[in-house]
Amino acid sequence: MTKKLLLLIAVIVTFAGFLSAQTQEELTAQKTEKAGQLAKLEAQAAALKSEIAAIDAQMVVLPRWENGAFGTLGLGFNGFNNWLGRDKPNVVSSNIGINVNAFANNFFEKGFWRNSLNTNMGWVKFDDKDNDDDNPEYDQTADVFNLSSLLGFNITEKLALSTLGEYRSTLLSNFNNPGYFDIGGGVTWTPEPNLVVVAHSLNYNFVFSDDEFAYESSLGAKVVAEYTKKFDSGVSWRSNLSSFLSYSDMENLSNWTWVNGLGLDLWKGIGVGFELGLRKNKQEANAAVAKPGLDIDAGDNPLQTYYVLGINYSISNK
Repeated sequence: MTKKLLLLIAVIVTFAGFLSAQTQEELTAQKTEKAGQLAKLEAQAAALKSEIAAIDAQMVVLPRWENGAFGTLGLGFNGFNNWLGRDKPNVVSSNIGINVNAFANNFFEKGFWRNSLNTNMGWVKFDDKDNDDDNPEYDQTADVFNLSSLLGFNITEKLALSTLGEYRSTLLSNFNNPGYFDIGGGVTWTPEPNLVVVAHSLNYNFVFSDDEFAYESSLGAKVVAEYTKKFDSGVSWRSNLSSFLSYSDMENLSNWTWVNGLGLDLWKGIGVGFELGLRKNKQEANAAVAKPGLDIDAGDNPLQTYYVLGINYSISNK
């Protein structure tokens, strides 16, 4: 009985081992088959990606226009009536800020033509109802107008011979007083689609003014860098630095302006926007010394700034 039982156990163990080995071989064969199918699919996917990349490359060089605009509106309103805790209990005040950025870029087979516009305007009102001599109208607080046009002809994929025209002034008051017009030529480097760097070693900075202060035009170099990026999170960023370096008087005739704009798209192009502008211009500082009410001493060159925070709206056909 014992021998029969031992023999039965041995047969069962042997049969189980045979079945296990057969199952292992079948699984290995299935794995090999699936791995081969996956390799074929990966090769097909890689080929499709290469075809898509080739199509994208063709689309980049096709003649096309890209244009768009975005703007920020900042509003603030206050009103007090018999608010006796204030020194001026009956006051109505408000401020309005409007900022607009627009671009129109043409890309053709042998080059590009980039155009951009930046404006910033602001008004403020402070009306003291108990003061008959108070000014109830809006006073202008911000006035910026920048327009530029860059034409380039490709030398390589990322480098081009270029010429730039740029005009900067105010728009609502003192138009072209002063006004700055840069015209020159050199090279433009585009290391990536979002970054454009202009380096023009031959540039003339024309300065226009009817002021008693004698603004001076001069020959120099123009350096411009602009970076634009829209992130998947809905945040858009535009940074533009424009500088002129005078050959005849680097300290007094040079100037630069740096504008940064951020926008958060919350719903169909509507969101929150913020723009910060920085500038240094020694000629404007010297002219301001003679203006009443400005605490600027001769030789000063203070950092000029402006900012706008408010509702943002953007459109683009890019």
